[in-house]
Amino acid sequence: MVLVLIIGDLHIPHRTHDLPAKFKKLLVPGKIQQILCTGNVCDKETYEYLRTISPDVNVVRGDFDETSNFPLSITVVHNPIKIGVIHGHQSVPVGDLDSLDAIARQMDVDVLVSGHTHTFQAREHDNRFFVNPGSATGAWTGAIPGDPTPSFALMDIQGPAVVTYVYQLIDGEVRVEKIEWRKEDDAPLPTRNTSQPVSSPTPGSPQPAGVW
Repeated sequence: MVLVLIIGDLHIPHRTHDLPAKFKKLLVPGKIQQILCTGNVCDKETYEYLRTISPDVNVVRGDFDETSNFPLSITVVHNPIKIGVIHGHQSVPVGDLDSLDAIARQMDVDVLVSGHTHTFQAREHDNRFFVNPGSATGAWTGAIPGDPTPSFALMDIQGPAVVTYVYQLIDGEVRVEKIEWRKEDDAPLPTRNTSQPVSSPTPGSPQPAGVW
């Protein structure tokens, strides 16, 4: 089993000052093997905080990341699952499934992680799985009305099976939704189960420290 944190669009300190406290209580060291970040980390302190959760932090460059040391895309492999990560502004229109599918095909990945929209989404298409963790801080964006719901995801990878837990802060409580996907010739649609508020996460190549 590999437990991967999917997170992004933090926009600290430009649009918000920190992650929600209830999220920080869940994201403790020692449980998460890898972090895949969709970008817009925006400051060194936030990047270093992610490194306290897991030393294997992989970040792509968002449209508000000033450092040029983050790549525009990343590919990681947890055999037999191949995961691609982009910020998401490469998709035209933004968040369009056909556009994301074309990117996934070009990257030759089974799972494509993207952000930019600040809204959680998980969709299956043509035996590929597409995940957008949303904004972990609920940072403002002009693309949608109102304040986005703070969210991140934990991806539990066990062979060809990928179980994704999305954590959302709704009315001051953390709620968890479980989505299952499996890599196979005729993959079923993701199944969803929504749980009650919880207080702890489901049990379960690093970038250099000097990226700033």
